[in-house]
Amino acid sequence: MGLAAGLLGLIPSLNRTAEVFVANKTAAAAQEHAEQLASLSQLGAEYQQPVLTWFDSVINALNRLPRPALALGTLGLFAFAMVDPVAFGIRMQGLALVPEPLWWLLGAIVSFYFGARELHHFRGRGVAVPVGQVAQVVKSMSDLREAHGTPAPAAAASENPAIVEWQARAT
Repeated sequence: MGLAAGLLGLIPSLNRTAEVFVANKTAAAAQEHAEQLASLSQLGAEYQQPVLTWFDSVINALNRLPRPALALGTLGLFAFAMVDPVAFGIRMQGLALVPEPLWWLLGAIVSFYFGARELHHFRGRGVAVPVGQVAQVVKSMSDLREAHGTPAPAAAASENPAIVEWQARAT
C-alpha cells in the first residue's frame, strides 16, 4: 500500500513533466475556445449601431435631402413652366442675371457633392471587357463599314505617310 500511495503521489509530477514536452490538449482546446469567443465579441462590438441622439438624427435627415430636393425641384420647374409660363419666364430672366462666376461656384459645389458620392459607390469596381466581346465589336464594325462602302481605317492608315514612317521605324 505504501508503494501504491507513493506512485500515486508521483502522477501530478509526471503530468507536469509530460506537459513540458507535449501540450495538454484539453487546456489548449479551452484556450482556443476562449480566444475565439473574445475575437467574436470584439467583432460584434465593431458592428453594433451607436446610440443616436436627436442631433444625429437631424443631421442624417439633412444629409439625405439634397438629391431628392434637386430631383423634385427640377420636376417642379417643368410643372411650373406648364402651369404659368409667364411667371416661369420672368424667373428664368432673373436667373439670366446671375453672374457667371456664381454659376461656376454652384456647379463646383454640386459636382463635388455628387461626384464624391458616385466615387464612393463606384470605387473599387473594375470594368472589364471580355476579349470575345472586343472581337465581336470589331467584326461588327468591319461588317458595317463593308455594307456602307466605307474604307477600313487600316487602309486609310497605310496611306498616311507619318504612319507608314512610324511603322517602318517600329520594325
